Amino acid sequence: MDIDTFSFRKMSEEDSCVILDVRTPEEFSSGFLRGAVNVNFYKPDFEDLLDEFDKRKKYLIYCRSGNRSRQAMFLMRDLGFKEVYNLSGGIIAWNEHKHPIEINY
Repeated sequence: MDIDTFSFRKMSEEDSCVILDVRTPEEFSSGFLRGAVNVNFYKPDFEDLLDEFDKRKKYLIYCRSGNRSRQAMFLMRDLGFKEVYNLSGGIIAWNEHKHPIEINY
């Protein structure tokens, strides 16, 4: 399900969810959501990497604009994940609403 930035932020504050950033490592290094795990959508073994995650957990997934993460959301559902939520508009929308991001220096 696609959700807006405010719903995504509220859900991201729950301890029980996993936040997945499916952008490239270069994109990830420019700023990411607190606690996010980076899994590069363009890696040849992307599907295998996703399949290693616990399918019983809740996942919040995002990318730059919401397109890659939306594709990844459907892939995860096909792999048997029960709860996967896509950030509509991606980190672009997140930044437009001035939600916090982390940056590694």
